[in-house]
Amino acid sequence: MVSILIPFKNTARFLPECLDSIRAQTTDSWEVIAVDDHSTDDSFQILTKIAKIDTRIKVVKNSGQGIIPALRTAYTYALGDHITRMDSDDIMKPDRISSMVESLQEFGQGHVAVGQVKYFSDRGISDGYDRYEKWLNQLTSKGQNYTEIYKECVIPSPCWMVHRADFDSCGGFAPNRYPEDYDLTFRFYEQRLSVIPCNKILHLWRDYDTRTSRTHEHYAQNYFLDIKLHYFLRLDYDANRPLVVWGAGYKGKTIARKLIDQGVNFTWLCDNPNKINKKIYGKQMLHFKALLGLQRPQSIITVANEKAQLEIKDYLKGMGSESMRDYFFFC
Repeated sequence: MVSILIPFKNTARFLPECLDSIRAQTTDSWEVIAVDDHSTDDSFQILTKIAKIDTRIKVVKNSGQGIIPALRTAYTYALGDHITRMDSDDIMKPDRISSMVESLQEFGQGHVAVGQVKYFSDRGISDGYDRYEKWLNQLTSKGQNYTEIYKECVIPSPCWMVHRADFDSCGGFAPNRYPEDYDLTFRFYEQRLSVIPCNKILHLWRDYDTRTSRTHEHYAQNYFLDIKLHYFLRLDYDANRPLVVWGAGYKGKTIARKLIDQGVNFTWLCDNPNKINKKIYGKQMLHFKALLGLQRPQSIITVANEKAQLEIKDYLKGMGSESMRDYFFFC
C-alpha cells in the first residue's frame, strides 16, 4: 500500500479537485493522511465530508504548526509500504501512483521514483516556471537529477515515492530545515538513493499568487542558499583542496559571508573590472585567471547569467575539471 501524505492550509477551493484526482487513480492500494495546518477557511470541513464517503482518507489536525510538523503528524499515521507526498492544490495524473509503485517494485530498495511535472495556471505560466519545468523534466527523463542538485530542488516535493525503509534511513521529516522538500532531496542524495528515470508527466503543479512557495519566508532565496552550503560542506567539500567562489552578486556575497562566519578559507573570483582587487568583507576580489595558480581547486559558482555560466563551464572543462567533483553551480 502507498501512504499519500497531504499537509493543507486554506486550500478549500482546490481540495475537491485534488482528492478527485487521487480517488481516480488506476490502483486502489493507497491511503491518504491529510493534516490540517490550522486552516481558517472550509478546508477541514470539505476534507472531513470526503473522508466520510471514502474510508481510505484520514483527516487529522496538525500537532504543531507549519508544513514540517504537519508532515511529521501525517507520517505517524502512515501504514503504507511506500511513502509519497501530495500538495493539496495540485492534481495527480490517473497513473501516477501505479507508475511509481511499478518502478519501485522493479528496481527495489535504494531507489526513489519520480515523475515529470507540468505547471498550470488560470493566468498562464511565467517564463521562469516554464524554464524550470523543462529543466526538471529533462533531468528526470534520464534520472540525472543529482547532477545539478546545487542549482535548484531537483525532485519536486509532490512527485516522488520511496520505500518506507529508505524514507526512514533518510531521516524522514525529522530535520527542522526549510525548504523541507529541498532538504529531503539532499538527504536522498546523501543516502545514495538512485533516481529512476521517468518519461511520463505524472503530476500537474498549480501556480497561483498565494501558493506557499511564493509567499512564505521559509522559501526565500536565503533559505535555499543555507541548505546548499550546509550540504556542500557536509557532502562534497574537500578541506584538503583550495575552495573558490565565483561571482560577487547577491548569492556570491551571501555564500562568502557564510563561509567567513564558519571560518572556511576561500579565494574569491570575478571578471568585473570594477570589483577586481577591491575588498568585500575584508576579502580581496581576484581576476578569474588566479584559478591557474591553485592546485586542484573546488569551485562554487554563483554567477546567474546563463551565457556567463556556459563560458565558465567551458573554461573549467578546458582545465580538465569535472562537474560535481571540481565545480558546483549554485544558481
